[in-house]
Amino acid sequence: MSLPHPTADQISLPIVLAVLGDPTRLAIVRYLASKEGVPLNCSKFLDLASKTNLSYHLAKLREAGVTRSEAVGTSRLITLRRDDLDKRFPGLLDSVIAAADGDKDLPAVGTAEVEVSA
Repeated sequence: MSLPHPTADQISLPIVLAVLGDPTRLAIVRYLASKEGVPLNCSKFLDLASKTNLSYHLAKLREAGVTRSEAVGTSRLITLRRDDLDKRFPGLLDSVIAAADGDKDLPAVGTAEVEVSA
């Protein structure tokens, strides 16, 4: 199953900024940026929220064009669309991530170990 994603030209600055204004979504983006280019299973973020809530946040990121989600079996692999965002809004992602790195109030990702069956 293929999930809908906006093209690079369809990514809108107000929508990206609104999506990144949420602490949970910002924490997800910050973590994805730290694992640049490595697709991460959506279960990696379960320490941030319930499955339902996490699904909502990941959908918002995908719909805004910030992430790409690929369905693999019953899992979703999430990657950051850095190239598309950098082409569309040069320096934006780096600035947002740099500002977020110093924010101690953002939730931490990857602090809980989650068993995922293959």
